[in-house]
Amino acid sequence: MMKIQNQTNSTYSPGMPVKGIRGQILSFHDDPFLKEPHECYDYIDDGLIVIQNGHIIDSGEYQDTVCKYPDITDLDVYDDALIVPGFIDCHVHYVQSPMIGSFGDTLLDWLKQYTFPTESMFVDKGFADEVAREFFKQLLEHGTTTANVFATTFETSVDAFFEESERYDTRMISGKVLQDRNLPDSLKDRSAEESVVLAERLLKKWHRRGRQLYAVIPRFAPTSTPQQLRLAGELYQRYIDQDVYMHTHLDEAQSEIDWVKELYPDQSNYTEVYRSFGLVDKRSVMAHCCIVTDEEWDTLHRCDCGVAHCPSSNLFLGDGMFRYWEAKKRSRPVRLGIGTDVGGGTNFSIPRQLGDAYKVAMLQSRSIDALKSLYLATRGGAETLHLEDKIGSIAPGYEADIAVIDLKPSEFIVWRMNFAGDIFEKLFVLMTLGPDNINRATYVSGRKVYDRDREKRYMYAAELDAVIQI
Repeated sequence: MMKIQNQTNSTYSPGMPVKGIRGQILSFHDDPFLKEPHECYDYIDDGLIVIQNGHIIDSGEYQDTVCKYPDITDLDVYDDALIVPGFIDCHVHYVQSPMIGSFGDTLLDWLKQYTFPTESMFVDKGFADEVAREFFKQLLEHGTTTANVFATTFETSVDAFFEESERYDTRMISGKVLQDRNLPDSLKDRSAEESVVLAERLLKKWHRRGRQLYAVIPRFAPTSTPQQLRLAGELYQRYIDQDVYMHTHLDEAQSEIDWVKELYPDQSNYTEVYRSFGLVDKRSVMAHCCIVTDEEWDTLHRCDCGVAHCPSSNLFLGDGMFRYWEAKKRSRPVRLGIGTDVGGGTNFSIPRQLGDAYKVAMLQSRSIDALKSLYLATRGGAETLHLEDKIGSIAPGYEADIAVIDLKPSEFIVWRMNFAGDIFEKLFVLMTLGPDNINRATYVSGRKVYDRDREKRYMYAAELDAVIQI
């Protein structure tokens, strides 16, 4: 069969089903924190995205693009909406979904009172399945197509998560959490050795199975013995060249940092604890990073780590407040994305998280605009996860993970938009007001797995494939 080569190694196969999505399109191709912002994005007022076999094969002005694909019969048209890459959540605990919104005091007290008892329930596979189903509905309803996700101690929690991800064909990252001290016996690994053997078994089972990716996940330094961190680092290093991740918490709260100093007095800082065990490297993703020294930022930059800013959690738990200008210092920038941190974060919506990121910055006499914010939610998140060649942008060759933002989700916002100028002013209004129904549709691998206006709002990949082959 003849194939026409596209500019980024994507191929068009005549005779095979082709899908189109038409409307306003916004996508980033560079980092506006480091380059002139107006040079970092593409905006098309009336654009067309062409999808085949789960990938974008073309995108551009509608009139210029549609004539090249006369076989498009499946065309979704969105008026008063903005088509963007699917949102990317760089740090979230799916296992904390049942306790989201629980009263908080200090981080450590909150963990003891709510988090640990809830996570202990995931020893039951039926419970884990139920939470995974609800978690994915929440992600997709809010336009999130990729997430970097904590499970918990039990194998059941990992299997339930990846099984549900497979049903939607989402690109997800997760893994068993390693934790063998300073938490209840009901959640504690029985031994460091056994915990890492189980983690490796799950890695071999799930990593690169379809779109699934695995992460080695020590919860944080205080809940792992030195032996467990050493074994976790060895596991990570064995598989790092196969694109396995390391995901943990770093420098979230002063009480946490003080505890780490007590447990690891020989290390100069929190980052050095992880680095000394081989856990700071490419594809290491550090959540929070609110109270970070210059020496630590230098290490994270040098090791090409990713950092997840979790603004809702900063505000809810009252811990440190993230300083994006330190993370994006031009002399040593780090990869930076946004995380909801559910259940420390209080919602699953990345746009609402961006509104909170603005507030966290303003409390420190800084600000962050909608342009840079949307970059963090899309391409910035992909760069944080070292997936910027696959997701996070709308361009030929990319996986067709897409969200459709409703620019007029309520009667009041319809009126308010009369006083907004360009697309970024409109996005800032939506980020700040944070309506729950902002997302009209979510596409995963080109399939519309969520449709706000469809009778069956959520549909698995197999259900959609039975209707039409994409």
